[in-house]
Amino acid sequence: MSSELNEINTTFGDVPSQILDRDFTRHRERKTKIICAIGPSCWSVDMLGKLLDAGMNVARFNFSHGDHTVHGTALANLRAAVAQREHCHCAVLLDTKGPEIRTGALKHHRPIHLIAGQTLTITTDGDFEGDTSRIGCNYPHLATSVAPGSRILCDDGTLQLDVTACRSNEVDVKVLNSHVLEERKSMSLPGAKIRIPGITDKDKHDLVHFALPYAVDIVSGSFVRSAANVRAIRACLGDAGKHIRIHAKIESLEALENLDEILAEADGIHVSRGDLGMELQPEQVFLAQKLIIRKANIAGKPMLQSMTKCPTPTSAECSDVANAVLDGTDAVMLSAETAKGEFPVQAVATMSRICIEAEGSLNYSRLYAKTRDATPRPVSVCEAASSSGVEMALDVQAKLIVSLTDSGSSTLKIAKYRPEAFVVAVTASAHVARQGISVLRAMTGGTDDLILKAIEFAKTKGWIDDGDMVVVLHGLTEDARTSVVKIIQAHAHGYALPLHQPNAVSRLQ
Repeated sequence: MSSELNEINTTFGDVPSQILDRDFTRHRERKTKIICAIGPSCWSVDMLGKLLDAGMNVARFNFSHGDHTVHGTALANLRAAVAQREHCHCAVLLDTKGPEIRTGALKHHRPIHLIAGQTLTITTDGDFEGDTSRIGCNYPHLATSVAPGSRILCDDGTLQLDVTACRSNEVDVKVLNSHVLEERKSMSLPGAKIRIPGITDKDKHDLVHFALPYAVDIVSGSFVRSAANVRAIRACLGDAGKHIRIHAKIESLEALENLDEILAEADGIHVSRGDLGMELQPEQVFLAQKLIIRKANIAGKPMLQSMTKCPTPTSAECSDVANAVLDGTDAVMLSAETAKGEFPVQAVATMSRICIEAEGSLNYSRLYAKTRDATPRPVSVCEAASSSGVEMALDVQAKLIVSLTDSGSSTLKIAKYRPEAFVVAVTASAHVARQGISVLRAMTGGTDDLILKAIEFAKTKGWIDDGDMVVVLHGLTEDARTSVVKIIQAHAHGYALPLHQPNAVSRLQ
């Protein structure tokens, strides 16, 4: 038994003692970010404030639903709730509707009852009003995108159809399971190359008339299939939106095949397991998830669906979230749980505790080594300094890493190496503050003054005490020739170089 525990501890931290500590999550701060969908259950100032207090870091506005007035009011309420809290930052994420394939209208707007084994014809006439023998869809290239033997999934995969024949503007299918189909439901074509624009006219309107004037921080592109789709979003935002980070949602086999080029173009990745589950075999989804997480630092995961009705998640759902954190996920996402669930605050609080428990079990030295070994060489001076700073923090068991940053890029590189120490990014930029890790927004001051402010901020949070080691990084920009990494020691009235580390300052040329 002891040998088995030793093997566990080479990968994780002190797991046995953590299990026995019933108050473990009360004594630690969470590193993994929590994204919450905003909807009727939580869009008042009071409820949004409670979500912030429970641990919400990013507010997701889903533009598949609602109009600009509804979203604008909710965003104003969010910013009012943030303003009521000192040192509170919450990023705003606009989730585009994206290009969608949907079934058409139905006669008299009544659902139709489809029986397993029956034949059904799907026409590309989007205005056709369907019945039990024939329905329409809004995708003009359906007949050339599928072939006999192809599978079509409707209504989020709950209706499965098998293609038997294709003609110029319609296809015949066999209904594989009985289902009550309502009008304008989703259609998925697993494995097919979809010939529709990556960004729709509605998306463009939402980006120009909401993302820009309302100063959102992140745009999450739905149904991204290639790097070109990401570039189209960036072009639509233009110079006025150059500060906005663009995340790509991986929802199809085509996107998975183009993952490397999408990663190169996007600022982050969201894993959409539900949609991937309709494109892949169910037993393959976990492999895709691990592949994506391994290649990306940001993955949002809709989880804990049972919490729309119950404040207590199942053991399987808790394990699902925890394993995502252990795999290296940067962010986990709550969708219906916060947007329309009965227990939005409890959902966030529970998610936070699960993340803290998972983070506490990690062996950060091993995680750092694995990340560093997997990083291609050469790296930029900025990344070399960031990596060195994380290693120094591990070596001296520093409780805090302070990063002075203008753009936030250096702090992201520090986060890539998963430090055990808390990271405080000091910046004058409001956008960087909302997109960062733990952030202290300081408008002015010299280097020493900013470091002092960061140390005092960390003390008020309870992250460090007098005598603790602190690693400081500054001068880190993408084109920097010289970056400074130094170890200091927090004191009651400031900081100093540790007496036993006379060469604690290093300059990387």
